[in-house]
Amino acid sequence: MKTNKIMDEIRSTISPEMKLQMDLSVAIANRIYSILEAKGMSQKEFACLMGKTETEVSRWLSGTHNLTMATICKISAALGEDIIRVTNNVYEPVSEVESLYAAEP
Repeated sequence: MKTNKIMDEIRSTISPEMKLQMDLSVAIANRIYSILEAKGMSQKEFACLMGKTETEVSRWLSGTHNLTMATICKISAALGEDIIRVTNNVYEPVSEVESLYAAEP
């Protein structure tokens, strides 16, 4: 997960639930960004594909936007890739969950 010093300071003052939400939001954004990179797709092309503005897509990829399940499903369908996967009744960002919680006690 990509982080910075300011975000780390903020994270140290929030509840475990809010921390989890932030972690998942960033992991989902990173997953979308990775798919776009792998497909050689720009944010502008992705915005056009989704029928959204580049500004909205930029908010999605910042990791601070609270995406709805409907939007996540639309993104998955448009990109032809899983964004999250449910296993054992736990939501998992596809490629980052293990690294997210590997450092947790």
